[in-house]
Amino acid sequence: MKRRKFLQSSLVAAAGAAVTITPAIAGHKSPAQKEIYEWREYEIRFGSDLAQLENYFKTALIPALNKYGVKKVGVFKEWRQSEPAKVYLLTPYSSLDEYLSVNTKVKTDTDYIKNSAAYNSIPADKPVYNRFTSSLMIAFDGFPAMVAPSAGPRIFELRTYEGYSEEAVRRKIKMFNDGEFPIFKRAKLNPVFFGEVIAGDKLPRLTYMLTCNNMEERDKGWSAFVADPEWKKLIADPQYANTISKISNTFLVPTSYSQV
Repeated sequence: MKRRKFLQSSLVAAAGAAVTITPAIAGHKSPAQKEIYEWREYEIRFGSDLAQLENYFKTALIPALNKYGVKKVGVFKEWRQSEPAKVYLLTPYSSLDEYLSVNTKVKTDTDYIKNSAAYNSIPADKPVYNRFTSSLMIAFDGFPAMVAPSAGPRIFELRTYEGYSEEAVRRKIKMFNDGEFPIFKRAKLNPVFFGEVIAGDKLPRLTYMLTCNNMEERDKGWSAFVADPEWKKLIADPQYANTISKISNTFLVPTSYSQV
């Protein structure tokens, strides 16, 4: 219990340092509650049985998360597989409290324990993955909740922006909130989520995800984005200069059982 309270207070403090919550003012709507995202990247061990990890997701972890209120869990593979191969897991929570509460409940859930028995019995000399990394993000003010696309074949683009300082990343987030979201919509680059990373590696940084039907649509969308007059105004604004020092992107496809 002491450990859980310490973790909860640490995460709340991190979130508080990362964002400023504007108090409600009489006659005005309160700010929307911003979601929390956990993003995991599994580095798959060469020659391992990936089906063991996927069966764990399908029969144990995702059903347990759904049972306790987490309704849209995304599982993705690379559009073009790298070596070692990677599998990605996206889990949205309504708040830090829900993140802590749900994970505590899942670990002691009878069905979860039963359904994950085979996964937990994988021998030490036959691991499925080398390690997985995890990051925790808080949604942007201007995009407080994930938007899951409709079912069907599609491609996802995960984009990560690293900044040279916390202030630089805050200014980039402000740039998104001040005008980038409508540009994405006009360009038909469909946003899934936007998150400021509050715990994880390569800080400070932000991560967001877009989706399109195919790569051709994605390329056409980015061409329209950079040609948009409103984007040209934003990029010319001095307050947004020198916000990002490195951009990384990864193209992903959903698994057959992904809920995103």
